[in-house]
Amino acid sequence: MGDVRSAPAARDEGHAGVDPVTLEIIRGGLRAIQSEMEVLIERTAMSAFIREKKDYASGLYDADGRMIAGKTLPFATDLITPVFEHYPPETMRPGDIYWYNDCYASRGAVTHTPDQVLIAPVFAADGLIGFSQTWAHFADIGGMRPGSLSPDCTEIFQEGTIVPPVRLAQEGRIHEELLRIFIRNSRFPSSVRGDLRALLAAVALGEKRLQELAARFGPASVRAAFAELLSRTERALRERLRALVPPGTYRFADVIDSDGQGSGPITLRYRLEATEDGRFVLDQTETDDQTKGPVNLVLSPKSPGVLVGAYLLGSSTEISLNAGAERLFDEVRLREGSVLQPRFPAPLGQRGLTMLRNLAGYLGLLNTASGGQASASHSPYSIWLIRGETMEGERFLMSDGVACGYGARPFADGHDAVYLVAQENYPAEFVDISYPMRVRRYAINPDTGGPGRWRGGCGVIREMEVLAKEALLSVRLDAIAHPPWGTNGGMQGGTGRCVVNPGRPDERVLAPLSDGNRVRRGDVIRLETGGGGGWGHPFDREPERVLADVRGGFVSRESAERDYGVILTADGRAVDAEATRRRRADRPPAKLFHRHGYAESLA
Repeated sequence: MGDVRSAPAARDEGHAGVDPVTLEIIRGGLRAIQSEMEVLIERTAMSAFIREKKDYASGLYDADGRMIAGKTLPFATDLITPVFEHYPPETMRPGDIYWYNDCYASRGAVTHTPDQVLIAPVFAADGLIGFSQTWAHFADIGGMRPGSLSPDCTEIFQEGTIVPPVRLAQEGRIHEELLRIFIRNSRFPSSVRGDLRALLAAVALGEKRLQELAARFGPASVRAAFAELLSRTERALRERLRALVPPGTYRFADVIDSDGQGSGPITLRYRLEATEDGRFVLDQTETDDQTKGPVNLVLSPKSPGVLVGAYLLGSSTEISLNAGAERLFDEVRLREGSVLQPRFPAPLGQRGLTMLRNLAGYLGLLNTASGGQASASHSPYSIWLIRGETMEGERFLMSDGVACGYGARPFADGHDAVYLVAQENYPAEFVDISYPMRVRRYAINPDTGGPGRWRGGCGVIREMEVLAKEALLSVRLDAIAHPPWGTNGGMQGGTGRCVVNPGRPDERVLAPLSDGNRVRRGDVIRLETGGGGGWGHPFDREPERVLADVRGGFVSRESAERDYGVILTADGRAVDAEATRRRRADRPPAKLFHRHGYAESLA
């Protein structure tokens, strides 16, 4: 098996059979179906990571397996075609349901084993019209440690039960034997059983609703709408990329601190070629080799277009993000054996670090090509898992993803305190009643947003007291040795850390990517997450905004003076305009990127 390259895709030139009004009604109908499916998952799932964290998604696809409507999480749209290798579409029947979580067999459609994918073919009066799909992150599917994911894993077999593409239901009859085997391998079987039922119900709902849509408008009109929506997204994204990236060759590099097993830093390298005739070739073959630790990522060659496409679309409501984004790049080059194309059975459980660094790499390329007209970098969201037994002897697992700060944009500050999936964290009240833990503090982590004309988003401080007799703590942090970069004069974002018993004689700072950290009843765990880089020179930020940040707890008074050149009055309630003017007269020079100092390039 050689290096991986995406083949140039055939492009649809135009589609007859659907008028603009019907097209928009069908597009809205698809969004409504998707939303209804996801509400069903949220209201019927058992595990907190799905129900509270909302780590799930649904999608609707055409008969060729191309996504027409979906969240595009986990950063892939090609979730259907991995099934075709084992079950060709012509062999599928109404009532069939397919299931997998195999990252390697799906070629990166799934990126770590806790994510379960269910797929149902949808048939109209004249045959197959598309697919309904759901996926969700399951709390525990076996493996080395409770939660199935650990920085200690050195092969994927330690990360839980692997399910290749299988037919879970055949013409309406569920193969209960498959479910029994899978559920038996979980430490929390009732939770897994409930989550599977939620996904089964949602995928069946999507099938029913898509059939109703086809019956209302006719299969031919629905197929024509699918094709036009794909083409419209492709055209819009390529126009936006051409407007941002002039012809030329551009390079960038970003860095993962560590793999948790002694390797690091791990460098991701990028080369983008934009030709005069409008072609875009993305080359990531110079990226470092795969690692022993679980930060490897099986990156689908179709994912870069989706990731960059999501950024280019922003908050657009006129254009849907769908599989048309896969054709944003004419060619994507990846190297087998790299951290982005690891060889089986390399571990993948902490691939979230690499996903977020890779996304920052694409933003770095866009900034390099546009002279700083894209967003700054971000911190990767943090994960901590606390496992043990309650004082009554009952096993517990608290798996929580914690918010961070995102990069400033050319027109606005970065988002503060945002977790990647659905932007939600566990409420303090939920933690207090669900786990032998007590939330003591939940606050903005000040000065973690990179200074700039537009400030980077701030991370958070989340502090908990252990009420169990004893527990093991796993923590995942990154972008500490290599903080999120600022751009166009903006400065780097602040970093995070995890501390046990802060301020006490037995205080200890944990390794950022580590497991097996033993904590006992009465211990306090403080997780501090990092922020995003700034955009534009900090001295260009309006003093009134800086004052508001200081009074709001986002920026310290010291940072306001040092980084922004803003001097406050003695009581800190107003800006000293004359002192600020004198301070800003001595304007520090700046360059395109900032990480441990300014530089014109991070290649």
